[in-house]
Amino acid sequence: MNDVSASMTGKTTKDQAAAENPKSDPTDESNRIKDPDEWTTGSEPMTGAQASYLKTLSEQAKEPDAYAADLDKAEASKRIDALRKETGKA
Repeated sequence: MNDVSASMTGKTTKDQAAAENPKSDPTDESNRIKDPDEWTTGSEPMTGAQASYLKTLSEQAKEPDAYAADLDKAEASKRIDALRKETGKA
């Protein structure tokens, strides 16, 4: 099947799909999981979702001091990871 017939039928070959999917490149590290300390936006205030999840986890873990409204994204992520492990949600 060539590109023209593939576009007409909506079908692609495995090779075409792999070439079009950036996740199929094992050397591409642009989407790797990074340490929060390496985040370019890590010093920005935590998101609403992070705040909500961190508050919930801190209550479940009975560690209210783990939550603070003024955390940045990186610190919130670290605390979420630690609490997830502690509560068995990791």
